[in-house]
Amino acid sequence: MPKHRQSQPAPNATLNTPAPLAVPNLIRIRGARQHNLNNVDLELPRDQLIVFTGVSGSGKSSLAFDTIFAEGQRRYVESLSAYARQFLGQLDKPDVDAIEGLSPAISIDQKSTSHNPRSTVGTVTEIYDYLRLLYGRAGEPHCPQCARPISPQTIDQMVDQVLGLEDGQKFLILAPMVRGKKGTHKKLLSSLASEGFSRVRINGEIRELSDSIELDKNHSHTIEIVVDRLIKKGGIQERLTDSLATALKHAEGIAIIDLITESKPQLSLVSQSAESPNPEDLITLTAAEPPGQYQTPTQLVFSENFACPEHGAVMDELSPRLFSFNSPYGACPNCHGLGALKCFSPDLIIPNPELPVYAAIAPWAEKDNSYYFSLLYSVAQAFEFDIQTPWHKLTKLQQEMILHGTKEPIFVEVDSRYRERRGYYKKFPGVLAILQNQYDETTSELYKQKLEQYLVDQACEVCEGKRLKPEALSVRLGQYALPDLTSVSVLEAKERVQNLKLSPRQAQIADLALREVQARLQFLLDVGLDYLTLDRSAATLSGGEAQRIRLATQIGSGLTGVLYVLDEPSIGLHQRDNTRLLNTLFKLRDLGNTLIVVEHDEETIRAADYLVDIGPGAGVHGGKIVAQGQLENILESPESLTGAYLSGRSAIETPRERRPGNNRSIEIKNAHRHNLKNIDVEIPLGKLVCITGVSGSGKSTLMNELLYPALQHHFGHKVPLPKEMTGIKGLNALDKAIVIDQSPIGRTPRSNPATYTGVFDVIREVFAETVEAKARGYKPGRFSFNVKGGRCEACGGQGVNVIEMNFLPDVYVQCDVCKGARYNRETLQVKFKGKSIADVLQMTAAEALEFFINIPKAVSKLQTLVDVGLGYVKVGQTAPTLSGGEAQRVKLATELSRRATGKTLYLIDEPTTGLSFYDVHKLLDVLQRLVDKGNSVLVIEHNLDVIRCSDWIIDLGPEGGARGGQLVATGTPEQVTINPNSYTGQYLKTVLAQHPPRAD
Repeated sequence: MPKHRQSQPAPNATLNTPAPLAVPNLIRIRGARQHNLNNVDLELPRDQLIVFTGVSGSGKSSLAFDTIFAEGQRRYVESLSAYARQFLGQLDKPDVDAIEGLSPAISIDQKSTSHNPRSTVGTVTEIYDYLRLLYGRAGEPHCPQCARPISPQTIDQMVDQVLGLEDGQKFLILAPMVRGKKGTHKKLLSSLASEGFSRVRINGEIRELSDSIELDKNHSHTIEIVVDRLIKKGGIQERLTDSLATALKHAEGIAIIDLITESKPQLSLVSQSAESPNPEDLITLTAAEPPGQYQTPTQLVFSENFACPEHGAVMDELSPRLFSFNSPYGACPNCHGLGALKCFSPDLIIPNPELPVYAAIAPWAEKDNSYYFSLLYSVAQAFEFDIQTPWHKLTKLQQEMILHGTKEPIFVEVDSRYRERRGYYKKFPGVLAILQNQYDETTSELYKQKLEQYLVDQACEVCEGKRLKPEALSVRLGQYALPDLTSVSVLEAKERVQNLKLSPRQAQIADLALREVQARLQFLLDVGLDYLTLDRSAATLSGGEAQRIRLATQIGSGLTGVLYVLDEPSIGLHQRDNTRLLNTLFKLRDLGNTLIVVEHDEETIRAADYLVDIGPGAGVHGGKIVAQGQLENILESPESLTGAYLSGRSAIETPRERRPGNNRSIEIKNAHRHNLKNIDVEIPLGKLVCITGVSGSGKSTLMNELLYPALQHHFGHKVPLPKEMTGIKGLNALDKAIVIDQSPIGRTPRSNPATYTGVFDVIREVFAETVEAKARGYKPGRFSFNVKGGRCEACGGQGVNVIEMNFLPDVYVQCDVCKGARYNRETLQVKFKGKSIADVLQMTAAEALEFFINIPKAVSKLQTLVDVGLGYVKVGQTAPTLSGGEAQRVKLATELSRRATGKTLYLIDEPTTGLSFYDVHKLLDVLQRLVDKGNSVLVIEHNLDVIRCSDWIIDLGPEGGARGGQLVATGTPEQVTINPNSYTGQYLKTVLAQHPPRAD
């Protein structure tokens, strides 16, 4: 290797000047041991898109989030002042020897953005803040009643507008004093006469104040002073100014210019000004046309205030806070800015209308209802129906009386507290009012929670769900009020913002804020969220949507030199939108940032600048760097499961033929909830069926909000049949329906995979059968940490003690007595094959399977956990520490271990979340086994491997939001590929060509 020549210093150079410090171009990790990481050493290039891959549980998140991000966050907190740190608390140092070259770190994960009902897509992205600024500074207020533009005007502006009339135009100058108020108004009329005014217009009729004016006190009247009359011509400016000033003074800043046409009667009026009128300025009234009623064809109404001159609606000067639904200055006074109110739903209260009246009202059927029975009986007597009559056979009027109450008192006879029969007349308030009163006044949290199952969010009647007060809703920017931009899709909102019709002054004020709004809307489009609306509650977003919103927000912030750590940003994204997401990641990288992305999507993996494959297996079998570098390095690694699937050495095989099913199906007629466009859908049974389509196309609406509630209703649960469809057939072919979602299997440390799957019952029985247990008289209950006897009483068998932090989340601290073992010393002395019950709970599912290999009941349950890819999970791992994907697979394993009836429908929403190619392969085997037992599986999925292995596809779209909700294609994967309108079909065609069915 040639030697580098040493550079010579330039003449007269200062040799002791230190060189500027170079920013290290690598992030160096030394000795990472967090969770299952096996003393990992790793060097990562900066300013690159780095993807971490590997099987579930291999240690990707432990390295990316729990080590790299955690250390970056800890260092940032330590750099703050002691005062600031006291509010943030002390962050634990991850188990790592050293990390060098670390930038400030930001985590963008899949956790829901916010459960606060006041948080929306617009507030999270800060687009709403810019819109508030736009409307507060450049908006034009309008009267909430008549929609007339409201703006304060100077008297000079008023004069200029009048002088702009055509020459010869005759007009009156009026000062409105009374608008639509009852009374005789004698005091006002007398006062005006004493001030020197001679005429008024009352209800459109000119009257002389010198006449005796008698007004009906029971009728509403409008009274206006006739201040002056003029003809537009040169030389009237001074007089016009004086007359307008007089009108404004008497009418609290309002003046009316009443234009008179040739067809209008003319009136001789003497000016109230001090000087004598010019005869040419007079408007004379002919004898043939006496004073009387006439209609004004045109008026100019002026105001010195932010007030409607017609209706008197007054507005404060516009400011951004007027458009904040989180501020009392802008929030709707009825719903306080929530846009909805919780109300009792008749559909939930009467879930089964076929029941008799006395049993149909669910909240009253669950308890001792003698009092309520008496009330209902009294209503039945008053309105002549039998209380045994099925609810649906009552007339609409009778149903209304029961739910909403009676207008007239009825005779009510009830038992008193002394069991004496008492009768009296009273109005029956109705079931809804009684429940609402109980909900508002009860002090029992348990009873309140019980009633909450009958509550629904109902759009506020005052603001119609728009959250803002009427004054804010009446302000327009160009042709749109603020909700006109937040209630439409992001795509349409961007189009509306681009096409705003603004005055030159408004355009100048709004320029910078408008550009910011347009840019942030474009960022949302770039990450595939064009179907969302800005007023969508953040609590309703999926994890993938929430993560992509944060991603779009970060791009909008324009930060550089930052380390971003992302968790599967492609979740919930159709293959069509992947390119846009990748371009977004590249844009963030090109700003000068480093991106570490935990990802399983093939397109993202292939597009990465640098890859790190962690494994080779999960849990104790993972935690090592299997391969790293460019894509070629991963493909060539013999130990990399990711490389094996990417290179084709391993593959998920496409079935040779599709199942014919059992010739039965579920038919949904005229589905029209949310964006579904009155579609008829047939779901064949006895098959693996995939619902596909781009994000926002209506997949979750169809399965989770229409089909599943209909199934619950069919199987007798207290759930009303959804109204957004005209019918559903074929449910009799099923005996049960099970949703396998990503909600936790439990919310406390008492829940774990062992208890959920039922294998813990088997394990306790095994320990109770040991010689030591029998000698001590221990039963299976002794080995339960949920009951007294064998558990540690210091922590109640939880292994941790809960410290309540009031407004902060509860903190779990390991029990000092049992050290997390959950059991007392005597129970732990009982051993099976040398292991205590606590030792068994610390085993992974794979280890427990081997340990209990001779116990068939345990093997059947543990084997399914291994089969769904959870062999690395500890059987006693607490539920709160399981990811959504892991919780979903625990539920799947539980169902797989149960005895099959062949008539079960499984509803699964995106089960491949968090799964590698290898894990998807195992998941598909499990799903196919469920169907092979005669069951039906309905899956919402974007993963093309799952879709191509399904028997039937229901493709919705073609787009998301308002442009979706249609049935694009149905059929086998091969049939869907020939549909030119299906995005799914287009990508599926390519994948099927790459993975044709094996020709055996």
